[in-house]
Amino acid sequence: MGPVNTRTILASRDMSWFRDGPSLSTAARGAAAALARRVGLDTHRAAEVALAVTEAATNIQRHATDGALLLRTLHTNDEAAVEFVTVDSGPGMVDVSASMADGASSVGTLGIGLGAVARLADHFDVHSVPGKGTVMAAQFWSRRADAQGVTAALAAGRQCVSGMTRPISGEITCGDAWSARLDTATATATGTGHPAVLVMMCDGLGHGPLAARASAAAVAAFHDTPATDPEGIMRAVHRALRGTRGGAAAVARIEPAAQRVQYCGVGNISGFLIGHDARKTLLSVPGIVGANMRRLRTFEEPLPEGGALAMHSDGLTERWDHTTLPGLLHHAPLVMAGQLLREAGVRRDDASVVVVKGVW
Repeated sequence: MGPVNTRTILASRDMSWFRDGPSLSTAARGAAAALARRVGLDTHRAAEVALAVTEAATNIQRHATDGALLLRTLHTNDEAAVEFVTVDSGPGMVDVSASMADGASSVGTLGIGLGAVARLADHFDVHSVPGKGTVMAAQFWSRRADAQGVTAALAAGRQCVSGMTRPISGEITCGDAWSARLDTATATATGTGHPAVLVMMCDGLGHGPLAARASAAAVAAFHDTPATDPEGIMRAVHRALRGTRGGAAAVARIEPAAQRVQYCGVGNISGFLIGHDARKTLLSVPGIVGANMRRLRTFEEPLPEGGALAMHSDGLTERWDHTTLPGLLHHAPLVMAGQLLREAGVRRDDASVVVVKGVW
């Protein structure tokens, strides 16, 4: 693919999870309409967002096992969008194409069908494995964004980084956080037009607001520091977490031109390079960022051809196998993240997962 557009790094805000239950579709529809108005979508576009979210939520209620819907906003420097993700544990779709066909809407839904949801969305992706479950994601931008080419870039699959966080059951705030940014100086220095991608994840110790305060401080330090190497960024995060609970953290630097990833982690953040047939574990050292951070080590690995980088907190177990999810690497980073969360997420802990792909 061509050089990465700066709009492929999107900030997400206003995140809310809706669990399956009698009020799912009503609650999700109301929240979606409110978010659409808040980010400036016009009345017609806001109604389309509400319709699509209601159809997706109703499908969960009628046909899915252990389903949930994540609703949030996305932001570039100039525009904003509403995004939703649905995650369920089955039964899965045997034929996704047939389920997307017009007239194939399941009994009890609004009747517009998933194909219509896909047409309403500016970016839509779904991955389903029979017997395991389905992850579906959709973005809705304003028509101004379409005129400026934002949605065209996203629809071309050029959003290279995405992920999600989910709080422990019973909490509203999540003690985990992740963020990403570009090192555009790399593109100039190498003459390739490919900036390096920097990704940071932090798992604040414990749960709730105090853990969230630590991870928020890590995100702020990640964006404020002029450092672009993993160890330099980790030192900035360490300084920012002093006076907080501290946490586990890791930083990855993906260099498409050099075909390598550099990884520096402290504590129980898991990193993996995912290839078509296997995965490679990226190592972290023991310690607590903000309190007891030992000597840092940066590990370097070649990027797998056509692969992806995944990072997650210990709210996901490491006992997942992407080879049991056929075709996963052909899907968008957010859908990949959703499938890993569905496969390995545990309810008794905050969980976060981020995936980088499509830049090498």
